[in-house]
Amino acid sequence: MNGRSWVLPLAALTVLGAAPPATSPDSAKAKALVARLQSTLQGELMGAMREGGPVKAIEVCRDRAPKLASEISRESGWTVARTALKVRNPKNVPDPWEKAVLTEFASRALAGEDFATLEKSEVVEVEGTKVFRFMKAIRTGEPCLTCHGAATRPELAAKVKALYPEDQATGFSAGDLRGAFTLTKKL
Repeated sequence: MNGRSWVLPLAALTVLGAAPPATSPDSAKAKALVARLQSTLQGELMGAMREGGPVKAIEVCRDRAPKLASEISRESGWTVARTALKVRNPKNVPDPWEKAVLTEFASRALAGEDFATLEKSEVVEVEGTKVFRFMKAIRTGEPCLTCHGAATRPELAAKVKALYPEDQATGFSAGDLRGAFTLTKKL
């Protein structure tokens, strides 16, 4: 995603204590922003698949997803993005906090936890500023496998390689942790 406004260096990050309650106003707002991005992006991806197949869907992920996240970020005052342990776009590489949360999500998912519960919120300090952080896991669904699965059609794989020469986001199976929505808000 192109919309990252700042990256957190590991040394600058201090956890300030326990996660806010899941029902805190910040958690509720973060969940609403995730739902908005997720439903809009999913609708556009499905429309692109119907209109032009997987190649058109790749264009939505490449062009529209960052714009949608930027629009939501600008309108809400939050930073809204996506990240993963295996990224397609190198601009989506997780920062240290995100990587730790993604690793935790992967362990929880392998232990059989329902993806609906794979979320985390926490207040941390970044260079003297308190920041609310929130992540919500993204489960790999059947439609995702067209571009992110182990058996991608050669012409599609070539298109992905042309657009994303450093692509790591392949080899997934349905139900795997694909990544996460990640949100931050300076307090």
